[in-house]
Amino acid sequence: MKKPELLAPAGNMEKLKVAIRYGADAVYLGLNSFSLRNLAQNFSIEELKYALDYAHARGVKVYLTLNSFPVNDEFEKLEGVLRELDPLPCDAYIAADPGVIALIREISPQREIHLSTQANTRNFQSVLFWERFGVARVNLAREMSLEEIRQTAARTKAELEVFIHGAMCISYSGRCLLSSAMAGRDANRGECAHPCRWNYAIVEETRPGEYFPVEEKEGGTFIFNSKDLCLLEQLPDIVQSGVSSLKIEGRMKGIYYVASVVRVYREAIDSYCEDPENFQVKREWLEELSKISHRGYSTGFLLGKPRDLDHEYLSRYVRNYEFVALVQGPAPGGKTELKVRNRIELGDRLELIGKGCSSTPFTLTRMTGAEGEELATAHPNQTVFVEGIAGAGEFDLIRREKGAAAAER
Repeated sequence: MKKPELLAPAGNMEKLKVAIRYGADAVYLGLNSFSLRNLAQNFSIEELKYALDYAHARGVKVYLTLNSFPVNDEFEKLEGVLRELDPLPCDAYIAADPGVIALIREISPQREIHLSTQANTRNFQSVLFWERFGVARVNLAREMSLEEIRQTAARTKAELEVFIHGAMCISYSGRCLLSSAMAGRDANRGECAHPCRWNYAIVEETRPGEYFPVEEKEGGTFIFNSKDLCLLEQLPDIVQSGVSSLKIEGRMKGIYYVASVVRVYREAIDSYCEDPENFQVKREWLEELSKISHRGYSTGFLLGKPRDLDHEYLSRYVRNYEFVALVQGPAPGGKTELKVRNRIELGDRLELIGKGCSSTPFTLTRMTGAEGEELATAHPNQTVFVEGIAGAGEFDLIRREKGAAAAER
């Protein structure tokens, strides 16, 4: 059994470093154009060069997303971008549009191409089609069941990639027109306004201006909303299905999300591949995934068509914990240097989350500033030095349970 790759999102340089710290085998990222996450911070060409050097020095692959659907007058710009990218050692480009793929083949014939989920690949015949055009890997549509994935792996030679965690779209593998129609922002070109998360009411055609709420809950109805995907408990079946890469959604998510999800799936994949016969999903893995911001979890289409339980009628994120500081590294005198992201105070009960799902709770009893001054409170973007965190390393994260600090004081 070949261990599948764990592929993590990297919306910016910091997220890339955190993903690598917590165990990603590969990361996917985008430029400031031609990526389907234009609202993420993304990478300039110079930043991409640094990212490639940083990742490759640590044995991690980098896949560049070029998966938007350009209009006619953008191809001249795209050609210029591809020629500038050509000398760079990207491990693969992720693309969806046949015209983009053709241009990549013309300018960088040596470049490995991965087919984006935006191409809506639902069956083995589609994979065979793309194989004939030299596509090395296909990200299968989220609408495929486990049995369909198995059948496709048995009938094709290309590597297969599947999403195992993250947000799901109302539309077919992310191809949505709602955002364009309602907000003037084209979801298929990286500018989705997420109207599927908005609150809706109905209007009867003979009563214009009269809005009737449809309430499953007192907060209203969110008729287009879906729960997030979580396939941790189905990991053994997915690995055995023959896929090569397990992908985490979330280039727009924060580093706390990236760290928490990557470290859980890293440990789970390693644990299963080391001893498949005795593998069990640990309760602490599920608890860890419950501590990040999410809309409730679903297995999506993997085990069959979703039921009512797979739709999220509240549209509210579950946010029980908050990310408060990023570890910069050890400091003299047994201290640890932190970059504060959310206000912290003496007496706060915090938790260091490390690699391999290790967690170290501690109480903030002493904190000093950059000049050695004693601090009672630290604010976002402030650098502080604290005691009592054993084994903290660069890019480890510190979090706090919401409400815990106030309850203890």
